[in-house]
Amino acid sequence: MKKSTWRKQHKWLGLGMTLFVLLFCVSGILLNHRSLIKNVNVSRKYLPGRYEYHGWNGGLLRGTTDIGHLPPSVSAGTADSCRHLLIYGSGGIWITDAKALSVRDFNEGLPEGADYRQIRNVVRIDKNANDTNDNAGDSGNAIFAVSPFALYRYGVHGAWHEIKMPLGEDERLTDVASHGDTLVVLSRSFVYTSLPPYTTFRRIEIREPEGYDGRATAFRAVWLLHSGELFGMAGRLVVDAIAIVLAVLCLTGVIFWLRPKRKALLKASFQIHDRVGRYTIVVTLLVALTGWCLRPPVMIALVQNKIPAIPGTALKSRNPWNDKLRMVRFDEACGDWLLSASDGFYSLDIKRRAATKISAAPPVSVMGLNVLQKDKDGNWYCGSFSGLYVWDRQHAKATDYFTHEPAPAEAGPPFGKKAIAGMSQHFCAPVIADYYDGTSVVSQPSALAHLPMSLWNVALEVHSGRIFIGSIATYVFIFVMGILSLWCLWSGYRVRRRKRK
Repeated sequence: MKKSTWRKQHKWLGLGMTLFVLLFCVSGILLNHRSLIKNVNVSRKYLPGRYEYHGWNGGLLRGTTDIGHLPPSVSAGTADSCRHLLIYGSGGIWITDAKALSVRDFNEGLPEGADYRQIRNVVRIDKNANDTNDNAGDSGNAIFAVSPFALYRYGVHGAWHEIKMPLGEDERLTDVASHGDTLVVLSRSFVYTSLPPYTTFRRIEIREPEGYDGRATAFRAVWLLHSGELFGMAGRLVVDAIAIVLAVLCLTGVIFWLRPKRKALLKASFQIHDRVGRYTIVVTLLVALTGWCLRPPVMIALVQNKIPAIPGTALKSRNPWNDKLRMVRFDEACGDWLLSASDGFYSLDIKRRAATKISAAPPVSVMGLNVLQKDKDGNWYCGSFSGLYVWDRQHAKATDYFTHEPAPAEAGPPFGKKAIAGMSQHFCAPVIADYYDGTSVVSQPSALAHLPMSLWNVALEVHSGRIFIGSIATYVFIFVMGILSLWCLWSGYRVRRRKRK
């Protein structure tokens, strides 16, 4: 190919992609440091209209919990004085009744940061006679809620109070459950248990399951490489620096194209663009390539294949469950804890710290499980972005909730025909909340439409391209932009390399 052709391709691809690449760079740096920005919110008024909540979509209704009777001072405004429900999800917690005639805020005591109010689950434990802790709820029950950053208990003064837990650095919580008076809190790597008065926790590291070989999915390896987390904080900072390099290449390229009258500025921008681009070509290509691989269709192949854990990296951990745990529930029929992990379902014996893989289980999207509830017949509802399935665990049979057809063996694409974000069985009819369309069974107050989004989540929407063209970006935007970015970087390198021969 002629040098002039390489130059034209590099020039026009670069100019056309500059704004997007700059946004990718900024959002990528923000995504790498969630703990630093977890208190920063962005109003949905400033985002595209599709980000407004309507009909409890977007994970706003993840589930409900029956908390029984509350004092009039707390339950005022709800029609059903005998039964109170808490609706929880991506925007916080609300109190209502079985008829959902009134929905009121129930977030008193929770931090203002939207990241803190991404409630994963709420559980009620009937108050033990020996539990005299002042944090016990006025209702006579102990009520707990969990977000990725903290565990909360509803208590004195009608507010939530954070419970301190022995968490590791950057350790995220994923679920909370109970059986009898035992409280079980799940993080992405460990199980925590507590008994009344629920002020101390025992951290449990589950033993490696049978057949464990220490291998990790290629998807996880590429994901960690793209963010730099594969090599810890040092790796993340290196990737941050690469993002700054890409931003510098964009800005100097635009300056050179504008041909400023100041020759010194023109010369400096050209030299920086040329030298920085050539010296960093390997790492910039690597970041662009790994980012491109994290979306379909390449992502599908990466998820389905495993590679040996690389020594000295985050993939190699002494904990066989590192960053794998997602949800947990006690199964009365089987007498065990049902554990959902990133690689499937397990039967968990907490006392023995042992987990056994369940082979016949419904498919779950790579995005993770959102619904894990028992129905009146003892079957499990398993909902994710791959759909909603009814799982008869004792007979190893799973069927599609909507079509009643046998569940497929594999989850398939990240998003199926139904992207299930939440479910409730506490209202007059089952409430199934689709991520995009929500539900029409329970009316959502209009005041919730513009609940803030965390800056981290906004950065994620920008980095994935969804903020530009919606959900279709999952399949198209990154795939196209990745190819164009790789070609732009390579064409720039080819132009300068040929000139230096």
